[in-house]
Amino acid sequence: GYELSPVLWKKIKPGLSAGRVQSVAVRLIVERERAIERFVTEASFKVQAWFKTDAGPGFEAKLGKSFPDEAAAHAFLSLNQQADFSVETLDKKPAKKSPSAPFTTSTLQQEASRKLGFSVSRTMQVAQRLYEAGLITYMRTDSVNLSAEAIQGAQKAIEQQFGPSYFHKRTFNTKSKGAQEAHEAIRPTDMGQSQVSAERDQQRLYELIWKRTLASQMADAQLERTTAKITASTHQEVFTAQGEMILFDGFLKVYLEGIDDQDPEEQEGMLPTLVVGAPLALTKMHATERYSRPPYRYSEATLVKQLEELGIGRPSTYAPTISTIQNRGYVEKGSVDGAERPYRQLVLNSKGLTAATLTEKTGSDKGKLVPTDIGMIVNDFLMNHFEQIMDYHFTAKVEAEFDEIALGSVDWKSVMRQFYDNFHPNVANVEATADRASGERILGTDPVSGRPVLVRLGRFGPMVQIGHADDEEKPVFASLLPDQSLGTITFEEAMKLFELPRTLGQYQGDTLLANVGRFGPYIKYGEQFVSLDPGQSAMEITLDEAIALV
Repeated sequence: GYELSPVLWKKIKPGLSAGRVQSVAVRLIVERERAIERFVTEASFKVQAWFKTDAGPGFEAKLGKSFPDEAAAHAFLSLNQQADFSVETLDKKPAKKSPSAPFTTSTLQQEASRKLGFSVSRTMQVAQRLYEAGLITYMRTDSVNLSAEAIQGAQKAIEQQFGPSYFHKRTFNTKSKGAQEAHEAIRPTDMGQSQVSAERDQQRLYELIWKRTLASQMADAQLERTTAKITASTHQEVFTAQGEMILFDGFLKVYLEGIDDQDPEEQEGMLPTLVVGAPLALTKMHATERYSRPPYRYSEATLVKQLEELGIGRPSTYAPTISTIQNRGYVEKGSVDGAERPYRQLVLNSKGLTAATLTEKTGSDKGKLVPTDIGMIVNDFLMNHFEQIMDYHFTAKVEAEFDEIALGSVDWKSVMRQFYDNFHPNVANVEATADRASGERILGTDPVSGRPVLVRLGRFGPMVQIGHADDEEKPVFASLLPDQSLGTITFEEAMKLFELPRTLGQYQGDTLLANVGRFGPYIKYGEQFVSLDPGQSAMEITLDEAIALV
């Protein structure tokens, strides 16, 4: 990092940094964003049916196949209009769910994000205060071990609150080869204390830690999973209904781990009492146009999970890494506005078969990590010139070598020498020969001047430029809007930026102008500059809206 960062200052812009962990974290986010951009969605029609028994409540079943277009889906639903339905098979299987291990740093960060909505840095700040107050054990650890004292405390609390049948002593294996076994898992110092008198964030995080630790020493939940196959008299296709019943709640009495990015359609419910051969009444059937999903963007929590799975970073580095890549402007955490998308839905019910066009919002993300233009440019520069540093396996290998050095089995000088003997010459070569990186992309030709229209990273951020610096006529510049990027802006969108500043009109003797500057869109009113509110655009703001701001 200390040698690479000055290279970025010379070749891209001042104030940037690179690092063995932070740069790989940015690479993950950039590659995920590009996978989303490349993704080609495919549409198909999925069928759901709702049935009812004579006595029990209604339940949902799904068809095991989808249809490529509306005509095929319509033909299938038509076959069901006069059909008789019955339960063909019923499969009941015992199942169990086991509790997760007590918290490590990374799993605490992930679960606090899912359940409490905490950022990684917020989780660590709150955990630090709990630790300093003597309420929890050390919060930077990758061990899942509990001391004998902690297990005894958990046993006492479980048996007092729920009874002996709920206790089950467990030991968990630490997955990380170089886990810092000097520390326990993150747990309450007093297992009998389920709540603390502290500020709200501390109360919530402490309760999460207490529940997770207690659950780790509790019995499995015993379940019965039921799968029903439902057939129709008019065709050979089979509907499947699935549900589960909790026979003994075990650790679920206290805690259930959260899930990242779960598809609502994959969730299971309860089934009524069903009998093989029993007739079923069809309440309704839907054939809904569904689109394949692009990969999910990383949240802070899922990025930590991915880094840990790749063997990159340490419990003490996850939070600083995520803060650094945001502070450097490589990544932004915020909302990505989706777009309204129409879809078709066919409905079969007692009134007949109808079709309708509905709309859904797609592509929106809340609180996810999105790479900025500068993040993409830095990533591409490092990938082109320092591929080894950016390699996931190299970074994980270095972590493993650090562990070997700590154990005394490898000489640290030989590890450093092996790396720097190749790295130093490469840095010098890149400094001397590499072109400056600006993410430049030519969009087209200006119809008025005939000069090229291009986008690139400028001194104050991403911009559009007409002409080159060495042209006889000076180039003309315009800043990109906050929701635009170098990689996706079109020629038409770029040319529209040269309509700025927009004259909105007069107010109390002065002209109101809308424009975009280095700090975003703003209104100029006399000598006064006022930033636009979130969601407002310099291209669209009206005179009345601007007057309200000034």
